[in-house]
Amino acid sequence: MYKICSLFAGVGGIDLGFLNTKKCEIVYANEFDKYAVQTYELNFKNKVDCRDIHEVKINEIPDFDIMVGGFPCTSFSVAGYRKGFNDDKTGDLFFEMERIFKEKKPRVIFLENVKNLVGHDYGKTFATIIDRLEKAGYKNKISFQVLNACEYGNIPQNRERIYIVAFKNKKDYEKFRMPMPIPLTQTIKDVFDFKNKVDEKYYYTAGKYKGDMYNILVESMKDDDTVYQWRRKYVRKNQSNLVPTLTANMGEGGHNVPLIKTKYGIRKLTPIECFYAQGYPKNYKLPTKMSDAKLYKQAGNSVAVPVIERIAKNIIESMENN
Repeated sequence: MYKICSLFAGVGGIDLGFLNTKKCEIVYANEFDKYAVQTYELNFKNKVDCRDIHEVKINEIPDFDIMVGGFPCTSFSVAGYRKGFNDDKTGDLFFEMERIFKEKKPRVIFLENVKNLVGHDYGKTFATIIDRLEKAGYKNKISFQVLNACEYGNIPQNRERIYIVAFKNKKDYEKFRMPMPIPLTQTIKDVFDFKNKVDEKYYYTAGKYKGDMYNILVESMKDDDTVYQWRRKYVRKNQSNLVPTLTANMGEGGHNVPLIKTKYGIRKLTPIECFYAQGYPKNYKLPTKMSDAKLYKQAGNSVAVPVIERIAKNIIESMENN
């Protein structure tokens, strides 16, 4: 079994993708958000180190073969402030990963982040990441590509992310290939529940909200085969019949809230449906006493699990071929 060190583990999306290969085990996971840790530990056997990563000493981390991590992306995303490494709160977190992989030198490093990371600060941010990986011993052994979940994960969500895989061994790198596109066979009706009624709190009804919001929704939302978004003052129809990119703030109301029309009325997605839209399995559990806002945030901050799994399988195959 290949040993995984998971940093910025969130609710375990990357971990799940690697575990699904049946060739990996998590020997260390770190996540600072105590609410995400609750969700993680509800679904995985291993305990999470909930300390700030700055406090973690290298000798406290067991030996591992693969480091995985989606270091916080708000510093680079279009939705965030795009401060990058200049962000006082999260900008230095990649360098905390570097501190660990420089010392531990794992056989593989797997990173995930927003597509905008590639062009941030005219490409300087991405160039810095590649440079740090190369100086740590991974030079000329790094593969990266922007992949969309709807094209590479058979998930009906438009979610483009950059995936970076760095290898210590040249032969592993030479055997590795990013996955090829696959047909999208799933629709939103495979992911969301159009047949059954959900809790009343998710429905939009007359008089529930100020102004003429409800009337605008009724007038604009005519189809039950696509996802709409409430954009503060108007409704946007997703013409591609995909879920628009899920965001961490979609549970806060007022902006970018994904909506569907069912026979029971117009409603927002439930938190577990947002996890399903990320490719999480039907047996994935959510804490029952946690606010929806926190669960929406966890889903929006997470990853497209099937895309991770496909990359992970190719990583494992490249390692086993050697």
